[in-house]
Amino acid sequence: MRRNTLLRASRRIAARARDAWRRTWRKGVRIKSPEEIAIMRQAGRINALALQAVREAIRPGVSTAELDAIAEEVIRRHGAKPAFKGYPGPYPFPATITVCINEELVHGIPREDRIIQEGDIVSVDCGTIYKGFVADAAFTVGVGNISPLARKLLQVTEEALYKGIQQARPGRYTGDISAAIQAHVEKHGFHVVREYTGHGIGRWMHEDPAVPNFGEPGTGERLRPGMVLALEPMVLVGTPETEVLEDEWTVVSADGSLTAHFEHTVAVTEFGPQILTKL
Repeated sequence: MRRNTLLRASRRIAARARDAWRRTWRKGVRIKSPEEIAIMRQAGRINALALQAVREAIRPGVSTAELDAIAEEVIRRHGAKPAFKGYPGPYPFPATITVCINEELVHGIPREDRIIQEGDIVSVDCGTIYKGFVADAAFTVGVGNISPLARKLLQVTEEALYKGIQQARPGRYTGDISAAIQAHVEKHGFHVVREYTGHGIGRWMHEDPAVPNFGEPGTGERLRPGMVLALEPMVLVGTPETEVLEDEWTVVSADGSLTAHFEHTVAVTEFGPQILTKL
C-alpha cells in the first residue's frame, strides 16, 4: 500500500515538473548565423572549463554542494552566467549544476549533506549563458573502483552520444539521431528514458526541435545548417521508467538501478556536426 501511495505521489510531482518545464520551451526552430554559433562556441568552452574543474574535484568525501560552487566560480570568472540557476520549474532551480549519483538520472539538486562515496557513479550537467546564448553539456564518471556493470553503462552511454552526433548532418532528421542512440543503447541491454529529451538550444535553454533518445530513422525535423542541438542520452540499467523525488526536481530510475547521462551542444553545419562544448 505504501509503495502504491508513493508511486502516485511521484507521478503527480513528475506531472507538475514536466508541465513547468514545457512552459519554458520555445516553439519554432531557430536557425543560428555563423556569428551566433561562434558566440555559442565561446559559451561552450566556458561550460567545458567548468565541467573540467568539477570532474577534477570529484572524489570520496566531497559534497555535491562543493562541486556546485566550483562550477559557478569558473563560469562567473569567465564573464558568463549559470544557465540553470533560477531556471523555472516547480520552483526556480537553486544551483549552477545538477549532480546525480547512482540511481539519480537528471536534475539532482546539489546539497551540503550529499557526500560522494567510493564506488559511486556521478552525473554532472551544466549550462552556461554567454552574451545571451546558452551552452549545455553533461558527463558521468566513476569514483574509484566501480562495478563492471557501471563501467559498461558509462561506456555505452558515451558511445551512444557520439553515435547520435554522427547523424547531426544537413538533410538527415532528428529521428536519425534518436534511432542511432536507441539502437546502440538497447543493443547492450540497457534502456533509454522516454519522458526527457534532447532539444534545440540557443538564446533559450530549450528550443524546438525535441530530440528524443528513441525513434525511427527518417522521421521528425529535417536538419538544416545553423540548427544547434543539445543531444543527451539518458540511460538506465533496469527499466526505462522514472520517478521524481519529493524535491520536485530529482529524477530517479523507478527500480533503483544505475543510470548515466552524457551531453554535448552540437551545431549542424555544411561540413558536418560541430561540437561546441569541448575545450
